[in-house]
Amino acid sequence: MIDNLPTYISLTFGLTTIVTLLLFTWTIRNSKSEQTQKKTMPIFIGLTIWLSIQAVLTLKNIYNSETNTFPPKIILTGILPTILTIILLFVTSKGRQFIDSLPLKNLTYLNIVRIPVELILFWLFLNKAIPELMTFEGRNFDILAGITAPIIAYFGLTKTKLSRHTILIWNFICLGLLLNIVLNALFSAPSPIQKFAFEQPNIAILNFPFSWLPTFIVPIVLLGHLTSIRQLLKPKY
Repeated sequence: MIDNLPTYISLTFGLTTIVTLLLFTWTIRNSKSEQTQKKTMPIFIGLTIWLSIQAVLTLKNIYNSETNTFPPKIILTGILPTILTIILLFVTSKGRQFIDSLPLKNLTYLNIVRIPVELILFWLFLNKAIPELMTFEGRNFDILAGITAPIIAYFGLTKTKLSRHTILIWNFICLGLLLNIVLNALFSAPSPIQKFAFEQPNIAILNFPFSWLPTFIVPIVLLGHLTSIRQLLKPKY
């Protein structure tokens, strides 16, 4: 836990994490495949267990102790498993069947969670838990993805006023915004790979509940963009 951090910041982030979980569950439940729909509850339980594991690791100060180890502990036991899971979904036939059945509209609406995330990051900066470069006053413009997501979802996928090409470009741009903040966050966190923000490092992601950002929320958003891009690149019959 971060000392002297206002309680409302942690509570708001915890709520944002729950909303992310529910939105992803909603996306699976609305799949066009009955087989995928049946996986809703097992996936929900699995993700809840994953969140619990990450909570235990941070509450026991596993991530914010001995930060000079390589690779950083949060990458090894928090981020790498999620990346491997995403890769597995794309390289296996059952994984591709799963992601291809997810509704594009729901995946797009999922990006709304990036709005509260960016507000929370700004609050964390004001409380000296992350550097300014991780906020919209610095190098982070990820909030634009959250603001435009409902517009793209409604006009592009409900009203079909936008072309698939336009939606594809939006996904690529928002994916770039996501990768930008991910790299800035990793390289500003206390570790052997830290490159900047030494005067005010990114200590938030090493503490509860904010470790859920790189170990859960970011992977879910990343999966959403990669899945959307795959679906949009496929020929439409």
